[in-house]
Amino acid sequence: MLIPITREKFEQLIPLIATGPQYTYFWGNFQDFLKRLLVSVVAVVVILVLGLFLGEGFNALRLLFSIIAGLYWFWGPIYWASRRNIEMRRYQYSGFWRGRVLDVFVTEELIGTEETVNNRGELVIVENRERRLNLEVGDETGFSTLLQAPLRRTHKGIAPGQTAEMLVMSNQPDLSRIAKTSEIYIPRFDVWVSDYPYLQRNVFTQVSSQLSQAEEDDYPAKRVVRTKRRRR
Repeated sequence: MLIPITREKFEQLIPLIATGPQYTYFWGNFQDFLKRLLVSVVAVVVILVLGLFLGEGFNALRLLFSIIAGLYWFWGPIYWASRRNIEMRRYQYSGFWRGRVLDVFVTEELIGTEETVNNRGELVIVENRERRLNLEVGDETGFSTLLQAPLRRTHKGIAPGQTAEMLVMSNQPDLSRIAKTSEIYIPRFDVWVSDYPYLQRNVFTQVSSQLSQAEEDDYPAKRVVRTKRRRR
């Protein structure tokens, strides 16, 4: 099932400014915080040095830029999350998609490497690996997509055949070519599968409930878009 949604509803689902979960995602771990803090310190030093050459007439601007740069460690996640939201909002059309889980499996993926020195003074490269859930979903039109996300305990009950829902985006009015998909929602367990939290999830679940109720009221007639869809 694919139901087009209005632009107004789409902008509610994909907010312009970063949400709490999005901020947390870009906040990262302690190392990420230290990197942002280092950028803040270096930027402030550069601004102060430039201020010495520009003279006292630029003291107000120097103070303003120093405050902004010094707080990069704090506002950086807001900027990066909002930028990603803006990229998503560039798609002209969107729709609520409901299908089924086709396959689910776990893989171990390389997420990074670190260089360290062993007891003999030799340089050793340590691989950081993470167990990730691979979730393939599709519908009766033949459309399917695969989402990979960090494995969580809440994913334990997900199995083929279960209902799956997500937001799809396209630049085609009939949504015949799906350009982007959001995280996937499994209504049976109220579980989200995602690498990044694109959606205002409370708004999405409200839409899901409303459409489910409308589908029950209209049964057996179903509002289904049966256009063959391709993922770009």
